[in-house]
Amino acid sequence: MTVVRDVPKQLFIGGGWQDAESGRTLAVDNPATGEELCQVADASPADGRRAVEAAVVAQAAWAATAPRVRSEILRRAYDIIITRTEDLALLMTLEMGKPLAEARAEVAYAAEFFRWFSEEAVRIDGGMMTAPDGRNRLLVTRQPVGPCLLITPWNFPLAMGTRKIGPALAAGCTIVLKPAPQTPLASLALAEILAEAGLPAGVLNIVTTTDAAGVVEPLLRGGHIRKLSFTGSTQVGRVLLAQCADTVIRTSMELGGNAPLIVFDDADLDVAVEGTMVAKMRNMGESCCAANRIYVHTSVADEFATRLAARMAALKVGDGTEPGTDVGPLIDIAGRSKAHDLVRDAVKRGATVLTGGELPEGPGCFYPPTVLTGIAPDSAIIDTEIFGPVAAIRTFETEEEAVTAANDTEFGLAAYLFTQNLDRALRVAERLESGMIGLNTGLVSNPAAPFGGVKQSGLGREGGRVGIDEFLEYKYIAVPVGA
Repeated sequence: MTVVRDVPKQLFIGGGWQDAESGRTLAVDNPATGEELCQVADASPADGRRAVEAAVVAQAAWAATAPRVRSEILRRAYDIIITRTEDLALLMTLEMGKPLAEARAEVAYAAEFFRWFSEEAVRIDGGMMTAPDGRNRLLVTRQPVGPCLLITPWNFPLAMGTRKIGPALAAGCTIVLKPAPQTPLASLALAEILAEAGLPAGVLNIVTTTDAAGVVEPLLRGGHIRKLSFTGSTQVGRVLLAQCADTVIRTSMELGGNAPLIVFDDADLDVAVEGTMVAKMRNMGESCCAANRIYVHTSVADEFATRLAARMAALKVGDGTEPGTDVGPLIDIAGRSKAHDLVRDAVKRGATVLTGGELPEGPGCFYPPTVLTGIAPDSAIIDTEIFGPVAAIRTFETEEEAVTAANDTEFGLAAYLFTQNLDRALRVAERLESGMIGLNTGLVSNPAAPFGGVKQSGLGREGGRVGIDEFLEYKYIAVPVGA
């Protein structure tokens, strides 16, 4: 494929493309076929240190760069991404599996983070006030936190990069980016785009590696990284938080999810079914904010399940590059096996399969859209993030029962509810222990909104007006004023 051939396969350090010090490479596979797409550089800890050194060297000059200049670089990168939508979409489909229609939507979503933060770059504010005793002026400024380590997941290869890179660059921070080894190509293409947009050498550095622990830990303990932004599992997030403690690194994290979706008896079922399809099936269910536990009032449960199963059964599963494909492969065999094991466990405990639930024959990591009803309380699927196209439906009788069940988890990233009663909508939304609520909608992601969770789903927010705050420090200057 030309789009794969044209992407650089080396590490991006100090403004140049370099082989890994060891000469090692890692394979990037197509999850739809199981075939290798290409090999890219596989960084060692020494390569990681070189990337940090480049970011440290570039930090002072980048922090001193005028906000308007930073803004215009991000805006040019936005324009370039939009003009290359088809190539970037195909690249993501090949390395990650999502259908081209979804990949195109991700390109637009990813680009919007650069446009949003290009506008925020020139709105970094401060303030001045008179001290209560009248003797001093209190001057407050905001400055970049310093070199940042950004770690992104494989499920949104382009958007997770721009969501972190955009505010870091807008704030005046330099970057070391470590993308997921399954999907490094979108990040490498993004480095090329930013260089073309005029980003100075050393401001963005990219290390691709299969040795995440070996590369990342020395960087966090080395004393030069001042900010970590991580998207991934809660388990890994806990480890990184412990490593950040040694040098008191500022952190923001978007971790695991176990999103509840509640359909009340007064819900518009057309809206509820459509919203559930979006909340469950976006990105084949491989999203931290995907609906994971679906609670439906007993009075509408049968109709809702029947209609949802019909919609799911009608989806076309196949290679994301093929016309008409609705559902691409999962990222790898391990991801598919996890989804199937959860289905088998639920069935063993009494669940009914309305559609799907069987492993397909042939190559690739495909799994059919699946709907389960009658989920037993001890089923693993209730407490495990599915990360696949499986909808597990349980029923409830009262509002209190639904809210209690929804909050019965250590996670709190997203939640969804469907009701036409305004009082109930506001009452339940306020009680749900989640950082984001979809009210009569299955889509909460938006670059203009603060994305993030509570409890063990993470720290801090990405996007919105507060997204840039994660990369800025306050500095207070006391100024005595004589009589």
